[in-house]
Amino acid sequence: MPELVSYLREALLAGDVETTRDSNHGNAASFAEGREGYVFGLVPLKTWTLPQVLAVMAERVGIDPDPDRSTGTDVIDPDKTVRALERMRDRLRVAARRRERVIVATGHPAGIIEVHLAIAAALRAAGCELLQPAPGAVFDSPGRYDGREFPLAVRYVGGVAVAAERGIALWHTHSPGGMRAMLAELGRQGEAPPDLVVADHGFAGAAAAAGLDVVSFADSNDPALFVGEAEGRVSVTVPIDDNVQPHLYGPISDFLLEGVTAA
Repeated sequence: MPELVSYLREALLAGDVETTRDSNHGNAASFAEGREGYVFGLVPLKTWTLPQVLAVMAERVGIDPDPDRSTGTDVIDPDKTVRALERMRDRLRVAARRRERVIVATGHPAGIIEVHLAIAAALRAAGCELLQPAPGAVFDSPGRYDGREFPLAVRYVGGVAVAAERGIALWHTHSPGGMRAMLAELGRQGEAPPDLVVADHGFAGAAAAAGLDVVSFADSNDPALFVGEAEGRVSVTVPIDDNVQPHLYGPISDFLLEGVTAA
């Protein structure tokens, strides 16, 4: 897919992305240390050292595996992005064909939510049941990227779960609390868990920790879901810059949804 590879580079979704080496290295170290805001609720099955985490990220994302380099620039390999998008597309086609029950959620309400909204609309049009449990459920967000702690609430925008502060502002969050609240509500209602979760950050991590089938997106400074994929607990993690201008994700949605609504 040379055209898509070129687009990923041009839009800075992959290739020479704006996410710095300092962020990639520092977040990998924080994950290896088990810091809550970087684990995404997906506690690793084994102890991962910084070199091991960076090796996984080099294999699945394309960043530099050198644990001694913590500054400068870094990259996301666009060919790896395309291969992961192909695997996610295959899973979405299966979901559409089977008319599965699906949860779509994102911790990025000002970036890659554009893709989540498109996926939600396409799966609903294909006859899938788009689950929206626990609207308004309050959850804590400890270990958020800037260290602040305050309660957030589950809110749905176009069928996509996001985190909201007091119902008036949508927030970027790493917290697994929203997904935990959603799955707990399904259990209380006597409903089965979803067949598929399409998500990122803690929404994806908590779903994978619960043993669900998860396809996800993650930036090069978010190692948890890539490690989860390496451990066999996340089905697909797409390496991509997850917070550029929303309209730039349009071609990604088009690629992912080819054949989905027609399934």
